[in-house]
Amino acid sequence: MVNNWIFFVSRRFSRVDRTGRSAATNFLASLGICFGVMSLIVILAVMNGFQMGSIEAIMEISSFHVRAVPDKEMQPAESLEAVEKIAQVTGIRSVVPMYEAQALVVGRGGRQKPALIRGISTTIMEDDVGFAGQVTMESGSFSIGKPGTVVLGRLLARNLGVGVGDTINLLAMSGGSETDLFAENRLLEVSGIFASTYSDINGTFAFVSLETAAQLAGSGASLVYGIKLVDSESDARIIARLSDTFPQFSYESWRSYNRSFFGVLRLEKNILIMIALLIFVVVAVNIYNSMRRMVYERREEIAVMSALGARKSGIRNIFLFQGLVTGITGSVPGLLIGLAICINMKQVFVWFSSFAFNIQYFFTLIFSPQTAPYLKNSTIYLFYSTIPARPFFSEVLMIFLFGILSSFVASWAASRHMMKFSVAEVLHDE
Repeated sequence: MVNNWIFFVSRRFSRVDRTGRSAATNFLASLGICFGVMSLIVILAVMNGFQMGSIEAIMEISSFHVRAVPDKEMQPAESLEAVEKIAQVTGIRSVVPMYEAQALVVGRGGRQKPALIRGISTTIMEDDVGFAGQVTMESGSFSIGKPGTVVLGRLLARNLGVGVGDTINLLAMSGGSETDLFAENRLLEVSGIFASTYSDINGTFAFVSLETAAQLAGSGASLVYGIKLVDSESDARIIARLSDTFPQFSYESWRSYNRSFFGVLRLEKNILIMIALLIFVVVAVNIYNSMRRMVYERREEIAVMSALGARKSGIRNIFLFQGLVTGITGSVPGLLIGLAICINMKQVFVWFSSFAFNIQYFFTLIFSPQTAPYLKNSTIYLFYSTIPARPFFSEVLMIFLFGILSSFVASWAASRHMMKFSVAEVLHDE
């Protein structure tokens, strides 16, 4: 109750500042915070959509959550028995055996491309829901049950110039000691072409059955087991538990297996956040200058309140409250608009594509009317519209609070030196 006068005076100041230059300054400050919050939420959500699409494809198709490699001294029957027990550990979703080998693939017309030949179970699409969710068949089917059949990535098949029903040759291939490095009789028939959200998988992966891979790589090749977890973030705890219970395997987490790639993604995201935060720095400087001017313009009222017994901290709280209100009135609309754009991302990009095309068409009609009928709408924005925006709660909350905090800190910095002028001098002059 003692501090009610602070809110009363702050509301009176706000009513007076609704007109004139102060009103425009306060509106622009709130608008800047609103734009900063909205932009940062949308930017991070789109980046998360890009990154998570690639990360999920890598973990579900390429690296798995944990890779287990048996010791060289283990017999195949012994390793299979241990794997059956590993699959029963709490927190493990599935265990997938596989062979891996590097190969130089020759397609139609002698086209050659390097590829990763991976031997997997013929029923993996039914056994591994995560794998099936990341693999989209573009032509043919994911059928590798027939000996000598292969499923290629979309980009790899395009580079080789082959389609469903064509034959490829594994000209050079790694494997066991008895495997010929170069051979001309390792022929495989393409039974399907798949696509994923990560281009490197589309350009390098070729799937065959375990039996075909064992035949190609030779008996010296060893199985690798890909382990899927219920929670990918629990990899360290699961690896520690498996290492104690099954020390005959060596384990590698998805974090270390893809360290360089995930490190680049993290660096890219941090740099983007730093660039986007410059919006708040510009807005904070604007609020700081407007508050300094407001303090100077209110020096008479400040002197009167000080003469009536108001404490310096109480007078400062008036301006801090106004800065807090500015931050809230800018951050709340920015939060709502940003989330609305994320939810309707497809419609936003489609609208923006149409708007950009109309602008381009208008200027083309003015400066080059003969080429206007041949102008086509760019598909790049329509491609972006297929990427789901993924706003994370922690990031959205951080952006929202930072928008409020930037205004509050700027108000605090502006009001620090408000009592430097002499109260008696101000009252005497005015």
